[in-house]
Amino acid sequence: MRAPAIDHAAPATVSPSPARRALRRFRSNRLGVVSLLVFVVLVVLSLFAEVLSTDKPLAVHYQGQTYFPVLRDYSEKTFGGDFETPADYLDPFIRDRITQGGNWAIYAPNPYGPRTLNYFATSPNPAAPSRENLLGTDDRGRDLLAQLIYGFRVSVLFALALTVIGVLVGIATGAVQGYFGGKTDLAFQRFIEIWGSMPELYLLIIFSAIFAPSVALLLILLSLFGWMGLSDYVRAEFLRNRQMDYVRAARALGVSNLQIMWRHILPNSMVPVVTFLPFRMSAAILALTSLDFLGLGVPPGTPSLGELLSQGKANIDAWWISLSTFGVLVLTLMLLTFMGDALRDALDPRKAQR
Repeated sequence: MRAPAIDHAAPATVSPSPARRALRRFRSNRLGVVSLLVFVVLVVLSLFAEVLSTDKPLAVHYQGQTYFPVLRDYSEKTFGGDFETPADYLDPFIRDRITQGGNWAIYAPNPYGPRTLNYFATSPNPAAPSRENLLGTDDRGRDLLAQLIYGFRVSVLFALALTVIGVLVGIATGAVQGYFGGKTDLAFQRFIEIWGSMPELYLLIIFSAIFAPSVALLLILLSLFGWMGLSDYVRAEFLRNRQMDYVRAARALGVSNLQIMWRHILPNSMVPVVTFLPFRMSAAILALTSLDFLGLGVPPGTPSLGELLSQGKANIDAWWISLSTFGVLVLTLMLLTFMGDALRDALDPRKAQR
């Protein structure tokens, strides 16, 4: 009896999913990948700004006991001083007390905070870069490196919050317009035209004169207008996808409109949303910097890139203020732009066909 023939044909290859292909195209863009890594590292480091840049020692071992000034305040009497006021760790007397006679202290890499005023500095303010202040000081005597670290964190976190709110509102409004269409779409479009014609800057000036300046108030005011750009893209995607066969099949099966929008159309309409994110963050950072430059942004005393640019304008001779602030701002915007270009190329359907 003859044995059955064995088919030695090669197994069929399984093509990668669209998400894997998009990820592969993103990885092939080295500039975008490097920009993403650098941006993530900078953001993570800024989240630990209280450890990297502070005027309080991280730990102090004094006369057999260990203290953590970065977590709580201690008076001068704790370290041999004469007053009950919080210890000034930039004072040469306090430094000598906690670093001599078997005592030791661990300082941050940059021993200055965003509001630290070095009363023992030997140079007038604004001081040029030196060993004590690597990037110099501003016109108030605050360390410029500490200002940039904390100001970068404020700008990025504000831009991230503004982007999240704008994306959520933009997706909701664009989805309703594009899915239902007709009179609903017409009414929303007329509302957007009226709402978009309102003078945003004048409203900011009016509200800043009525209410006390705060980050929350600024976030609310900018969120009222930041969703309209994304709403148009989502609306166009929903108008295109609502006529697809899988949407008609879901309607025939009795699936509710909300489930169709959330489970079927939205996942296929995320390309403009993902591509929009880095550019929206760039616009938010520029908006906050511009408002801070005009004095309409964050409360006074809050580390801000816009305030540093304003100081650089007022102190032209102190070139280090404008140069360092401008460098941080340009680097941040370039990283976000390169990330956005890489995402756009990775999600481009024409390059997917290639």
